[in-house]
Amino acid sequence: MQTTLEGFLPFQHEPYFDYSNLEIAERQRAAFARIREQGPQNYPLIIGGERVFLEDSFEVRNPADPREVVGRFPKARGEHLEAAIRAAEEAYATWQHSDPLQRAAILMRAGQIFRARRMELNAYMSLENGKNWVEADGEVAESVDHCEFFAREAVRWAAGKSVSPLSYEHVTMTYEPIGVVAVISPWNFPSAIPIGMAFGAIAAGNTVVLKPASESPISAYLFCEIMEQAGLPKGVLNLLTGEDSEMGDPLVDHPRVRMVAFTGSREIGCRIYERAAKVQPGQIWLKRVMAEMGGKDATVVCADADLEAAAQGIVAAAFGYSGQKCSACSRAIIEDSVYDQVLDRVVELSRKLVVGLPEDNADVGPVIHADSARRILEYIEEGKRTAKLVLGGERAEVRAADGTVLEGGFIQPTIFSEVDRSSKLFREEIFGPVLAVTRARDWKHALELANDSEYGLTGAFYSKDPEKIAYARRHFHVGNLYVNRKCTGAMSGTHSFGGYNMSGTGAKVGGPDYLFYFLQAKTTAQKY
Repeated sequence: MQTTLEGFLPFQHEPYFDYSNLEIAERQRAAFARIREQGPQNYPLIIGGERVFLEDSFEVRNPADPREVVGRFPKARGEHLEAAIRAAEEAYATWQHSDPLQRAAILMRAGQIFRARRMELNAYMSLENGKNWVEADGEVAESVDHCEFFAREAVRWAAGKSVSPLSYEHVTMTYEPIGVVAVISPWNFPSAIPIGMAFGAIAAGNTVVLKPASESPISAYLFCEIMEQAGLPKGVLNLLTGEDSEMGDPLVDHPRVRMVAFTGSREIGCRIYERAAKVQPGQIWLKRVMAEMGGKDATVVCADADLEAAAQGIVAAAFGYSGQKCSACSRAIIEDSVYDQVLDRVVELSRKLVVGLPEDNADVGPVIHADSARRILEYIEEGKRTAKLVLGGERAEVRAADGTVLEGGFIQPTIFSEVDRSSKLFREEIFGPVLAVTRARDWKHALELANDSEYGLTGAFYSKDPEKIAYARRHFHVGNLYVNRKCTGAMSGTHSFGGYNMSGTGAKVGGPDYLFYFLQAKTTAQKY
């Protein structure tokens, strides 16, 4: 059994498509056309490798144009949850002992299939959750990176760790999988996030029951389909879709689920953490929880910074994917002496952003659904009473090709200045295209303001001063700190991703210690 990375090529990130190339752009348009030609599909559950279709189903609609049904998924019930966990248990009996090199081979084959189907995957993602071409392609490229990176991690962790030897014993420290892992994933990254959590479990030798968000389950289904094509044995990865009342708490509470890996809101993450702590009848372990729960991420701009780079980074991180990223820049904290200059440039750049259809590769698309739009607009109205609105603040009118005004949740890129640290704009995660800009007395005060949050996921710090940068590296309390670059865009295998405090439990997906969360250590001593 191979337990070293000898023979593997060095890990390299998957390059992004260059959509300025007319041939590549035309291929992407053709992918949208093919999907629409075949019409909305009826998708099944996947339990033990079997497709399970149900009459009771829900529709996945295009957030840019809710008139368009993109697909239909079953509403699983309790018996399907039980069957999926049973299938995962049965598969675990053999998968836990599988050769790590073979696990790696399956993951790397999956990466090849992702590459071959990339245009299709980009288009499906855009239609189900509103990402433009660039955002969707970046996520699918990250999914390929996960395949390659976790393949190598499967082999690396199988080697165990060295210990201090004894003259009379042979002692090893090895790592074993733990069992059935429930993966509960969000709508905003419907491919990369479930893949990251599921691959952590699968690469370590565990089996998975995956429950994707109902807003965007198609990418998760296609992931399961690709893993099957890559040779993953039946039952190692099972897919359940449906209502949270049927699939949420019961999955978390189930006594034979060993671990819950979750990404989503703070409210739901805390609920999962609390429920999983209760030992259920028949449960013989303390259940593990991995939770990534959002952020209120700040960009700090010092007076000596490259102000143009800072302004561009703020705009890209605040309004990319309509601000619907846990890593999005929702607060810009700027030193007083350059505050007006940076704010003016941020507003100028933001005013140029085009709000429109994701399939047309517009800069800013819709938020995920009408309820989200209503909630964001409530924050905007609150901001109008407590801060100075300098850009946006309203719904954006976007028309379909036939001239119809679309009912999707299009909101103008919105910027408030002079935001006080006590404001909801400053303190609460809005998850939309809303940027709060706050004035700081000096650069240390800016860091103090940045740290004044219950979250601690990402942050950006712009300065040319090595001493200030060194200070920020120690005192900017976030899991992912980016110096002189935007606070979004973590890359698997390089930027281990995960935050502090109410941003989550501290697991760093795409990093060298991530698999440890899905493993348990075993010391074996054999006397000579």
